[in-house]
Amino acid sequence: MKTFEEHQDGWFAHLLQWREKHVSEKQLILFLALLVGWATATAALVMKSLIHFIEWLLTYNFDRLGFNWLYLIYPVLGILFTGLFVRHIVKDDIGHGVTKILYAISRRQGRIKSHNSWTSVVAASITIGFGGSVGGEAPIVLTGSAIGSHLGQLFKMEHRTLLLLVGCGAAGAISGIFKAPIAGVVFTLEVLMLDLTMSSLLPLLVSCATAACFTYAYSGSGAMFDFHLQDPFVVERVPATIMMGICCGFMSLYFTRVMNWFEGIFGRISHPYKKLALGGVVISILIFLFPSLYGEGYSLIDVLVTGHGPSDWDTVMERSIFAGMDNLLLVYLGLLLLTKVFATTATNGGGGCGGTFAPSLFLGCIVGFIFARLWNGWVESIQVPETNFALLGMAGVMSGVMHAPLTGMFLIAELSGGYDLFVPLMISSVSAYLTIIAFEPHSIYSMRLAKRGELLTHNKDASVMTLMTVETVIEKDFNTVTPEMDLGELVTVISKSRRNLFPVVDGTGSLRGVVLLDDIRNIMFRPELYHRFNVERLMSAPVARLRVDQSMLSVVQKFDETNAWNLPVEDTDGKFMGFISKSRIYSTYRQVLADLSAD
Repeated sequence: MKTFEEHQDGWFAHLLQWREKHVSEKQLILFLALLVGWATATAALVMKSLIHFIEWLLTYNFDRLGFNWLYLIYPVLGILFTGLFVRHIVKDDIGHGVTKILYAISRRQGRIKSHNSWTSVVAASITIGFGGSVGGEAPIVLTGSAIGSHLGQLFKMEHRTLLLLVGCGAAGAISGIFKAPIAGVVFTLEVLMLDLTMSSLLPLLVSCATAACFTYAYSGSGAMFDFHLQDPFVVERVPATIMMGICCGFMSLYFTRVMNWFEGIFGRISHPYKKLALGGVVISILIFLFPSLYGEGYSLIDVLVTGHGPSDWDTVMERSIFAGMDNLLLVYLGLLLLTKVFATTATNGGGGCGGTFAPSLFLGCIVGFIFARLWNGWVESIQVPETNFALLGMAGVMSGVMHAPLTGMFLIAELSGGYDLFVPLMISSVSAYLTIIAFEPHSIYSMRLAKRGELLTHNKDASVMTLMTVETVIEKDFNTVTPEMDLGELVTVISKSRRNLFPVVDGTGSLRGVVLLDDIRNIMFRPELYHRFNVERLMSAPVARLRVDQSMLSVVQKFDETNAWNLPVEDTDGKFMGFISKSRIYSTYRQVLADLSAD
């Protein structure tokens, strides 16, 4: 009797055969893009609902004007539960969601593990619901990309289409969670660095439109923040907008540098419970002192963006030690700017799961608000509205942290409905981006991969080299010889080979040298010498050795330095694997370039 899996495989195989006969490739891609958009938006709504439910359940009876000691406990429990879930159920690292997508695109041909279709949703819901100071957007982006990757693999799509479906998942995630379809498309092109072609644009649009419509049907078509423009932009505020954008750029730099430094501290701790202890202490104390750091922080953003004056803005200090001290609002917000990065890094470093989307928006909103307050106190002739600049600051910091000015600009315009501020949003985003790019060439997502040479970029040549790996160009059809063989035995090996070089390998599998046919041609036909020479006397040392884990860019550089035509490759233990030739590199390069450039 057939098992359920065998019946399922048979049914699906028939479905694939029917599809090949009746459904074209383009039609299937559009259908899968629609399916990815719907599934991703559903996952986003599930995660948001779980986060809000857990947060309400834990904090609905908190004292608005007094101390709440449970702030010291909840975040630690959230990190603990998430860590247990990841270690004992998932048994895989699910942090750094966007970085994982970039790695899958550049090194795994768009293949993302199927468990990422749901594990990040569960982990992020626990972490954020219990107060972890991170965002849920990056986990949903990873979830959407995993859904796209899994569907593409299920329908046996080619590599280029698989990458497109990964992009559709990421775009649908941004579109669904923020109600921002344009930002979803732009995010995929800017942050994931997928090239835009006519064949890729339509599926991205389908995925984004589907996700946005699904979210509209569930929560209404209104923007995420109920922003009403009361003070239109005027040209006289351009200098202030530029200066505020520069401030956002430096805030992005501070956030990026401190996060990398603090992550390094957690990286040097191997025991998970020691990480939990450090992260738990930091996050619980900071949230106890500054409750605005609890969770994603969108409640503070909503107050600063939609508030109508000090009576509204001062409510952000409720539940903190600053409650009732209305004259210390800027001090409180300034301390949030300094401590948010520690709270975010401690959450993830301690074992939680979350991203930097929401922290970027949180910091940007505060930077813009503080800048407007200080500007209005110093420059009386040109006053600027705090709510407008809070929005502009969100675009600025997001553009700086993600190195994505278009994403920052479109995202803020869509999630607030502030399209009338499009020009200042553009100015703020560009100013912030130009500021941070002078100090950090890569975004917070891509810098880890860039250091290892594993980042796919819009540069075609660099992208092709990134997509190639040493393992794909190794040639292994070489006859090996040992150092003890005499010339007669070597000639016997040569007679059976089609190659003109012969690796000399000892008993441990290590490469000792190379015998070149040209070097022994003058003695190989003299039988009287067959027992007088052994391979060890005839071999020569290779001009360089390559490792299987090297990047292709460093391999090409090594060929240029040595002017060699063939170089040996060793595994991570120093064992001989084969040779790489220039001709193989060139032919593989041309094939990958053709696949990458195909429309």
